[in-house]
Amino acid sequence: MSKIIVVSAPSGAGKTTIVRSVLEKIPKIVFSISATTRKRRDFEVDGVDYFFLSESEFKQKIDANEFVEWESFYGYYYGTLKSFVNSETEKGNSVLLEVDVKGAMKIKEVYPEAISIFILPPSIEELKNRLINRKTETEEDLIKRFERAKMEIEFKKHFQYEVINDDLESAKEKVFDILKNELSKEE
Repeated sequence: MSKIIVVSAPSGAGKTTIVRSVLEKIPKIVFSISATTRKRRDFEVDGVDYFFLSESEFKQKIDANEFVEWESFYGYYYGTLKSFVNSETEKGNSVLLEVDVKGAMKIKEVYPEAISIFILPPSIEELKNRLINRKTETEEDLIKRFERAKMEIEFKKHFQYEVINDDLESAKEKVFDILKNELSKEE
């Protein structure tokens, strides 16, 4: 039985690393490909990395209610197409969506049976250290990400499962075990 899986976390909690690990171990889970209006980079492939759409195409799909969830970030639109999710589940695949907490709440509205996992840092201080040590953001962006992370952590109560990433290998195993158990359940 195919399932919808939602994984969310504040920036710096390790969700992408954990998700990649799980996807390697469970081939029956397909990673959801997002649609975007940002320009395709040279190494990216349409329909593999993203579904690249013009802004007018994206807005038409919003008006036609074709997205499970969508957001606007830094002047570009990003969203999850219902057609992609439904097509994969009809093929018998489970679909994993790695999204922010607002996207996760929207997905739960459309797919209330979705399995939801929230990845937490061991502490706010550790999260702050991780963000600083990544050295990928300006001071201003760090402050924004840190403030957003505090807001996102408030949403953890809306998720079925919480996994604290205090040890990466242990967190990967916990998420793998959750999904292995959930995928083995019959509806």
